[in-house]
Amino acid sequence: MPAFCLPGLRSDVGPRSLRIRILELLCDGDKNVNALQELLRTEGSAVSQQLAVLRSKNIVYGTKDGNKVMYSLRDPMIIELLAVARRIFNNHLIDTISMFDQINQK
Repeated sequence: MPAFCLPGLRSDVGPRSLRIRILELLCDGDKNVNALQELLRTEGSAVSQQLAVLRSKNIVYGTKDGNKVMYSLRDPMIIELLAVARRIFNNHLIDTISMFDQINQK
């Protein structure tokens, strides 16, 4: 999936998946660590760790809001990138399912 080519998204499957899920949530608007943690149903430390990676690669940025930091996408083109990556992934998935269906019919 092309989204994996973004700097900061390369890693093993677990953290990469979490970073992509964080980006998808940020596509809907700014969020703090607690909101992301609740939406992702994961530990705050894991979310904070992955946000640090995304910040270090200039993919997201944080803005202080009282005692919380609100995270945002640095470039709105990331929204389009994720949408295209999702379509490509779905197309490949459909092709794979069709191939398995053909194999099973034989």
